[in-house]
Amino acid sequence: MAEAKLTNLALQGGGSHGAFTWGVLDHFLEDGRLDFAAVSGASAGSMNAVVLAEGLTDRGRDGAREALHRFWLSVSEEGALTPIQRKVFDTWFNAFGLEAPLKAWADAVTHYASPYQFNPLNLNPLRDHLAKMVDFEKLRRTKGVPLFIAATNVHTGRAQIFHRGELTADHVMASACLPQLFQAVVIDGTPCWDGGYVGNPPLWPLFYDNACKDTIIIQVNPVKRDTTPTTATEIDNRLNEVTFNGALLGEFRAVDFVIRLIDQGALKGKGYIRPNLHRVDGAESLAAFTADTKTDTNWGFLTKLRDIGHAAAKAWLAANYDAVGVRGTLNLRAEFA
Repeated sequence: MAEAKLTNLALQGGGSHGAFTWGVLDHFLEDGRLDFAAVSGASAGSMNAVVLAEGLTDRGRDGAREALHRFWLSVSEEGALTPIQRKVFDTWFNAFGLEAPLKAWADAVTHYASPYQFNPLNLNPLRDHLAKMVDFEKLRRTKGVPLFIAATNVHTGRAQIFHRGELTADHVMASACLPQLFQAVVIDGTPCWDGGYVGNPPLWPLFYDNACKDTIIIQVNPVKRDTTPTTATEIDNRLNEVTFNGALLGEFRAVDFVIRLIDQGALKGKGYIRPNLHRVDGAESLAAFTADTKTDTNWGFLTKLRDIGHAAAKAWLAANYDAVGVRGTLNLRAEFA
């Protein structure tokens, strides 16, 4: 096999829909024609990123595939948790883990009470679970694929980027901290919320902190919808999609502007790299699933999303592999025009 091509990965968040990203990563690792220069992520994307990085450190591609499978199995309803752990974990991952109409009541609580009121002890079982699944101490002390994990600085509203050499379970939970459900995660005195608000996924660290021109975005959140939401739940879900895609669309516009300046000769010198952006787009496939499936941890559902991601990655490689290292395949202008 020819030498693998080098690319960055940028992983979106999206709850259980992150299993689509698992499928994409699994196929990339199995195929073997891509190596990863750096990985950025937010929310569920940050979890995929740290599990991928630790797996690569352990046993290369096979280790990464095994680690990703083990992680997603562990969050499923058929995973390796005791009944008590399962109940606590579902309480986090499903917001409250209740059936309607109790879940409807619980949803209402999150709109009228803060997590500082309904969760005063700041319980977060996912943090403890993630700490068991990922050896963060080993991740910090070993060299491997660089990581850029995004969170939102509550005080400034700006992005907070965490790097591999400092990561703990708290940093990843900061990246996945939805403020309606959890108290802000404090990192070095700074309260943080979900990174998807300011970078879902963050692209700029991939341009500033390494020399790889190519970046593959694995996108799970639909940008476009053809229907108008009319119910309160539909409106809330669409607002979340718009919010969590807004930062990414802004970065697309900025990258397109820089590319045009470089092509016109207005930006010259070694400090400027013309980026090649690509995308494995799961948004169209995942748009068929309702928003509440982002909290579905059933193993059958997660493996279904994995298989969709696997097929999407296979199709993307067949259509675009030759372009990696040569040109971008994502039409940026069409994304924000």
